[in-house]
Amino acid sequence: MKDAAATLESVQGKGLPQATFKAAADAFAATLSQRLSAAGYPASQHPAQANYVMLILLCTCLEVILAMTYGPLAAWLVELFPPRIRYTSLSLTYHLASGWFGAFLPAIAFAAFAATGNIYSGLWYPVAIAFLAFVLGAVFMPETRPHGHEHQTAPRTLL
Repeated sequence: MKDAAATLESVQGKGLPQATFKAAADAFAATLSQRLSAAGYPASQHPAQANYVMLILLCTCLEVILAMTYGPLAAWLVELFPPRIRYTSLSLTYHLASGWFGAFLPAIAFAAFAATGNIYSGLWYPVAIAFLAFVLGAVFMPETRPHGHEHQTAPRTLL
């Protein structure tokens, strides 16, 4: 059972006049700020307390992982399509996947957290998508090495 003092109802603004909604939103913000201060949360992070070396190291590690992932991925995706349609095929599939799965990640992770109250429940979405992509790739993606598309000629141009 949730503690009544720990819960805070959000503003239900549907159908409210703008002035009433603004007053209710301001009251909510003031109550939220007061409760966060009472719980010991600072209003802001002091720059002197930040561990800049660790932040740079963490960002560098993430960039290395990204480079290790994207390097082979780009080469592999190029081999999947013949030169005639390669650019469109790569661009369309890559950007649709990035847009749909990447753009909705924050909303889906927040919805999972809001539904369960567990801050780690939002991690199941990217894990499930990665697992699904791995299984579908292992089952349906062809091996292109023996019969690659390098023997095909590029389309002729008028110039």
